[in-house]
Amino acid sequence: MQIRDLPYSDPGLPDARSGPRFLLWLGRNQLGGQLKALAWGLLHFGSIAGLPYAVGVAVQAVLERSGARLALAGALIGLLGVAIALGDTMLHRTAVTNWVTTSARVQQLLARKTARLGSALTRRVAAGEVVAVSTGDVEKIGWFVEALSRFAAAASTVVLVCVGLLVYQPALGVVVAVGIPVLAFAVLPLLPRATSRADFQREKAGRATELASDTVAGLRVLRGIGGEELFLDRYRRASQEVRVAAVRSARMWAAISAIQVLMPGLLLIAVVWHGVHLAREGRITVGELVTVYSAVMMLNYPLRHFEEIAMAYSFSRPSAKRAARVLSLERTAEPTAVPQSATPGSRTTPSPRTADQAEKPHGLTASGPPTGASGVPPTGVRDTAVPPSGARDAEVPPTGVRGSEVRPTGVRSSGSAVADAAEHAWTGGARPTGDLYDPVTGLLAPAGRLTAVVCGDPDEAGRLAERLGGHPAFEDAAGLPSVRLGAVALDGLPLSEARAAVLVQDKDPVLLSGTLRALLDVPASGAVTPEEALAAAQCADVLDALAQASVDDDPMSAHLTERGRSLSGGQRQRLALARSLVTDPEALVLDEPTSAVDSHTEARIGDGIRSLRTGRTTVLLTSSPLLLDRAEHVVFLSDGEVAAVGTHRELLHSEPRYRAVVTRETDEERAGVGASAHFDIEETA
Repeated sequence: MQIRDLPYSDPGLPDARSGPRFLLWLGRNQLGGQLKALAWGLLHFGSIAGLPYAVGVAVQAVLERSGARLALAGALIGLLGVAIALGDTMLHRTAVTNWVTTSARVQQLLARKTARLGSALTRRVAAGEVVAVSTGDVEKIGWFVEALSRFAAAASTVVLVCVGLLVYQPALGVVVAVGIPVLAFAVLPLLPRATSRADFQREKAGRATELASDTVAGLRVLRGIGGEELFLDRYRRASQEVRVAAVRSARMWAAISAIQVLMPGLLLIAVVWHGVHLAREGRITVGELVTVYSAVMMLNYPLRHFEEIAMAYSFSRPSAKRAARVLSLERTAEPTAVPQSATPGSRTTPSPRTADQAEKPHGLTASGPPTGASGVPPTGVRDTAVPPSGARDAEVPPTGVRGSEVRPTGVRSSGSAVADAAEHAWTGGARPTGDLYDPVTGLLAPAGRLTAVVCGDPDEAGRLAERLGGHPAFEDAAGLPSVRLGAVALDGLPLSEARAAVLVQDKDPVLLSGTLRALLDVPASGAVTPEEALAAAQCADVLDALAQASVDDDPMSAHLTERGRSLSGGQRQRLALARSLVTDPEALVLDEPTSAVDSHTEARIGDGIRSLRTGRTTVLLTSSPLLLDRAEHVVFLSDGEVAAVGTHRELLHSEPRYRAVVTRETDEERAGVGASAHFDIEETA
């Protein structure tokens, strides 16, 4: 793989069980580049190691006054010089290629994992850690993989030189052969402490990065409450901790570097002292002494790579550990192999209701779903164990067909999400359509209608929104049955197909930096134009502001900063809504899409959504009376189950719990309403 061939068509499936295993996997996948670097490294270091022999021959030729041998030595030195230059150039090229391609592979793996996990990633890993992994950690991992081949070439050269000196001049070669391993392993006792200090430094730096990232993300809020100095002081303290940790780590590495300089010097003194005595005794020639001396001097260069590989590994190991941690994350409800026992048409036995479940919610009969004033089950209320189906005995319900089969509310299937997905697996072909049904809560969003869902617990509403999109990633999602779109279990679809069928916009959508045109350039059906989506989301004032900031007065070419920080919260929310509307999915789930806008704008947005999404399934999770009044029907959830269904005005009069959530009614006000209602009933009787 060359740099010009990047990116990889497939970065592969990493071994993310641990940091060292991940580094080993990267090394194996870079085997071709590693072997090239090793070959050029052997040429480079081998040529350097050959210079002492050529110099020794030249010195001996001068002493013996041999012109032929001097010319031969000169030619050999010239040839070795060319080989050193060629080897160094190509080693650098291949080493940098290995570094860049390894870093690119890791970045592609992280980008793919980020895309698959989506918003679930930052719920499990801090955003600052993700930034640290995808920037600095990637470079350190690439450094180790690149240094590995150079270290292998250097180590091979050292071994060959020691063996060569033993053959060339055994009396001095023994001293070198004994001393070189001592030099190579003299720093080993210090490496654990150096590695520990380097890990501590990386940890402190990661925390400082997380703090800086969180501070920048909340800068607007901090300025609003006057908290800039508080967070600035926190970052100063974190920065000083990083500085202290870096100095302590640098001291240890300085000690290792000093040992790497001191020990070769001591070996050189020993070789010269012993060699001079041998030369005086006539056991070796002056040329042989010069050769051995020069060889020891030249070995300092490849020996430096022993220190480098130790540093590279100590710095890359925690980085690889963090990268492996991110890459090992999986969605808790990822579709798995279907058990053989989960055959189509099989049913699971409903679990019996416990004593605390036996109490019926307001509006429920003893044997049926929530009822209205007439006692007729409201449209859209379904039992949590029975799929929306028009055929009572059908194994797989027809898409979009509604029936009236019910069971006592609260009875849920005890089957797993895997069995549920197997029973209603998608066989491919046309994109699934139909009612959007959640068997956990009993929520049914009829196809082609605007459904509003009121949930007293905002966290539960967020989990419901995530579940409605399929493949939920929160902790307790693994054992829950899948939401179905028509007859198809969304958890049984590939993630890309599920996202194309049901689009979920959460409470805090992210705007990427770039132009407004690029922001709205998303996969879409083409039925809704960007202009229509912007108009429905009431973005006229946003377009005016962007036009003023644009060079050519074209708001579509105006540049949006990262996360849209140059815009207000309401403006960001409306642009995100327009982006969701322009995709025109089969089912659209919006979680509090107007929480940051004023009431007049909110009312117009409600009208725009209803008009633009006519004939398309839309679910609004909201407690805003303005949006609820524009919904075709409203579903109220209490304690994780459907408690009442009707229009907004009907539920205001018939469901006290709904009224308390929507109108923010206090307990005293609720008690007063209940007492007056009781008095009216007595008078009527």
